Amino acid sequence: MRIIPAIDIIDGKCVRLSKGDYDTKKVYNEHPLEVAKQFEDHGITHLHLVDLDGAKSKHIVNHAILEQIAVKTQLKVDFGGGLKTDEDLKIAFENGANQVTGGSIAVKDPNTFKSWLTKYGSEKIILGADANNEKIAVSGWLEESDQELIPFIKSYQKEGVSYVICTDISKDGMLEGPSFDVYKRILAACETTGTGDQKLQLIASGGISTFEELPKLAAMGCEGTIIGKAIYENRISLKQLENYILQGA
Repeated sequence: MRIIPAIDIIDGKCVRLSKGDYDTKKVYNEHPLEVAKQFEDHGITHLHLVDLDGAKSKHIVNHAILEQIAVKTQLKVDFGGGLKTDEDLKIAFENGANQVTGGSIAVKDPNTFKSWLTKYGSEKIILGADANNEKIAVSGWLEESDQELIPFIKSYQKEGVSYVICTDISKDGMLEGPSFDVYKRILAACETTGTGDQKLQLIASGGISTFEELPKLAAMGCEGTIIGKAIYENRISLKQLENYILQGA
């Protein structure tokens, strides 16, 4: 299972929120590149970079930080937050994103999201399935849609989506443990049926609080897990993650 630390950006700084609430912002480092380099120094190869200013503004904002990390580290960055147009996507890839995540766009403008899948392929485009009470949330989690989580993922699986980041918003930043039950049900519901559906590569996100949760997510079949506040609050050490990665190598 891939270990994918998260860096969330507001005003160019590395922050964390609780349950996506911008009023709970806590700044952990004013220099995201420093944080990214620390991750890389401990054997981490992937990074989840979220442009929270972009999510709120509905267009890419912090592409300069993406470029800085892409140029000055070897990390493979998946980038999300505010990607709404073909131009946003072009900027993200030109600035070094290895993959991009589309959440709100997949709900509000499915034709554009599907066109990205067609143009860039399922290896480059991640579906962001962020949910509250199993209803998909959009616009930096400021709005709830009427889309149900599992049917939403399944519908895009049929369109060729492979990678899905699923965040249970009620867990995000709360350090109370991930939504094992939700992930189990997603993986069971989205098993390939032989009809051409893509194999689901589920990336768990939200609530990771202890190192012991990671082997459980791996055993369930999660392809990756995104870890944020647990790292910044020293609940999980970078040394633990380094050893985990080495054991799986």
